[in-house]
Amino acid sequence: MEEKSVFKKMTMVLAVSAAAMLAATNAGMAQTKLKWAHVYETSEPFHTASVWAAQEIGKRTNGRYQIDVYPASQLGKETDLNQGLSLGSVDMIISGSSFAAKSFPPIGVTYYPYTFRDADHLLAYTKSDIFKELAKGYEDKSGHHIIAVTYYGVRQTSSNKPIKACADLKGLKMRVPDVPAYLAMPRACGANTAPIAFAEVYLALQNGTVEAQENPLTTIEAKKFYEVQKHIVLTGHIVDHLNTVVSGALWKKLSDEDKKIFTDVAQEAAAKATEEIKQNEAKLIGFFKDKGLTVTEVDKNEFRDTVMKNVSFESFGYRKADWERIQAVK
Repeated sequence: MEEKSVFKKMTMVLAVSAAAMLAATNAGMAQTKLKWAHVYETSEPFHTASVWAAQEIGKRTNGRYQIDVYPASQLGKETDLNQGLSLGSVDMIISGSSFAAKSFPPIGVTYYPYTFRDADHLLAYTKSDIFKELAKGYEDKSGHHIIAVTYYGVRQTSSNKPIKACADLKGLKMRVPDVPAYLAMPRACGANTAPIAFAEVYLALQNGTVEAQENPLTTIEAKKFYEVQKHIVLTGHIVDHLNTVVSGALWKKLSDEDKKIFTDVAQEAAAKATEEIKQNEAKLIGFFKDKGLTVTEVDKNEFRDTVMKNVSFESFGYRKADWERIQAVK
């Protein structure tokens, strides 16, 4: 009987020790902390979906990863965040292909004005062979991996003067991101562009440093640009998107199983945000009218023809063949 009692005690001690070791191992794994950063407001779907994804990755990896999300340029402007992937100051970001194009210019062809017909055309592109080729080209050049794409919205123009045709932009002081593709339409129409940082646009519009800017309706609403603008002009020049990008250093460390978890969750988050953006966009024309702004439809073909005449693909480092393949995506 005594031997059995001793055996039981030893078994219990071993079980407790094993449980303690397992807990310690799990605790050690939970110490893998990651930074996920972007420039968007906490009220925007890009942020709420990122927070959901960060928590979901934690759950699906049994707490081995703790991801903290830093919104609203807390860790720097968009250029800083892209550089941070290589410097190790961030592990994951949400950013546009226009910034990815600084490493691999051909991926920026999606920002050539009037490339996509609408959101559905853009989303079809993200499942196509041409997207896979461009994403691989970016990864080969930068080392970083795109795991998801989110619809950002159709870029429209807001202004303090009426705009009914491309020629009405001539001489207009207009804030445009310092990215060649974004500059294409405004410059083709003769605007005087200024590359003001995203976080400073409201003040620049308010104090008259610039008279106009361009962004999706959802961004115009989220950043409250409508408070310092009189007109919304539906130029619809770029159907925009954001990439969820994982740093090369992190991607190499992830097991195949974890790579799948990160990718699956990021794509689910992108789908959530995309649907919310599409719904919000549909409501905003009425919202801006209620706020007293004039909403103007323009002839997009006139704008498109002006761009095609004045701006070449080659000047951006884009390949016309890529653009033509995107146009053919159904």
